[in-house]
Amino acid sequence: MTKLLPLYLAVLACLPGLTLNLAGVHLSPPATAAIAGAAILGASFLLLWACDVAQADIPQALALAVVAFIAVLPEYAVDMYFTWMAGTHPESNYAHYAIANMTGANRLLIGVAWPAIAFLAWWKTRRPVVLDQDRRTEVLFLGMATLYALLIPLKGSLAWYDGVALVSLYAWYIRIAAGRPCEECELEGPAAVLGRLPRNRRRLATLLLFLFAAGVILANAESFSEGLVATGRLLGINEFLLVQWLAPIASEAPEFIVAIMFTLRGHPGVALASLLSSKLNQWTLLVGMIPGVYGVAAGSLTKHIPLDHFQMNELLLTAAQSLLAVALLAGLRLSARGAVLLLALFAAQFLAPLVPDHWLAGLHVPATGQELHALASAAYALAFLLLLPRRGRQMLALRRGVRA
Repeated sequence: MTKLLPLYLAVLACLPGLTLNLAGVHLSPPATAAIAGAAILGASFLLLWACDVAQADIPQALALAVVAFIAVLPEYAVDMYFTWMAGTHPESNYAHYAIANMTGANRLLIGVAWPAIAFLAWWKTRRPVVLDQDRRTEVLFLGMATLYALLIPLKGSLAWYDGVALVSLYAWYIRIAAGRPCEECELEGPAAVLGRLPRNRRRLATLLLFLFAAGVILANAESFSEGLVATGRLLGINEFLLVQWLAPIASEAPEFIVAIMFTLRGHPGVALASLLSSKLNQWTLLVGMIPGVYGVAAGSLTKHIPLDHFQMNELLLTAAQSLLAVALLAGLRLSARGAVLLLALFAAQFLAPLVPDHWLAGLHVPATGQELHALASAAYALAFLLLLPRRGRQMLALRRGVRA
């Protein structure tokens, strides 16, 4: 019963949002965003436990593909809602919200979650986080996706063929990863209890968890998304920033908490590997689905999601951060020094827009959003170039990741 308590709490967190949506009750925007966000958070935990248990009952190749998709379902639901609305209402700001949510989620993973794991590991062992050799595949494909993503802001559009390219990269990665030898997964908490059930009962419980969690996420995606935007307008807060930084927290928090628990139990490599896989999922599947969903909503795949220079700079900044992350992980390890670099650069680009203009006037620092993004992207690129002489051979060795 003690191990199942987190599961019961997660289900309870889902019920208010699900009930209000089914009953058609409308609350104030802050209350709507909070209740729907709590429901998505609870459902995200349920999905994590169901994914862990499911891998014992389905073929490994299928497990990799299904679990990868389900892992990004919370983030996918919110982002695809914004994308769909952008396609049906091209004159609105929904396209900006879609890019904000996607870039925020990606930058939070590398800028906050990865350093947190490295810091905790150093605090416990005074050693860097070391990844298994087979994780070279994830680093390689993250690098390939990043190189492709750098082309998007350079050519000035996110088109359907970009989506095909990114999703194809992920399909290639899945095919390679499916050739890895099967490994026993040590289940913890609610997943351990479910995993000990007889096979038929275990499969039924896992299926019910999937269906319930997916239903909760899909039912609350619109309420959460619209609630955040309306809350920003009501409180005079930039709704773009709320969508970019607050929305991903509900979907990323469960996986981050699980990674922290793995690290505290002495498995930082497993923790970082899970966050690396999450980054790869989002940088390929999530980004790759945006132009397709927009095209379907707009009635033609030839219609590109409208992106201005600010949005393109957002994509460039996110790609530059990923490029530095690949360089730091090329040796399959993340040191405390590398974590400091990732966190410091993230903090600088996160806090820079909040600095009053008159503070920067005497320093002759440009203060517009686009110029700040350009400076942050340049800082990531400079750090990458400085690392290149030492990490060049390790980056070339990543090509071995195309083998299982």
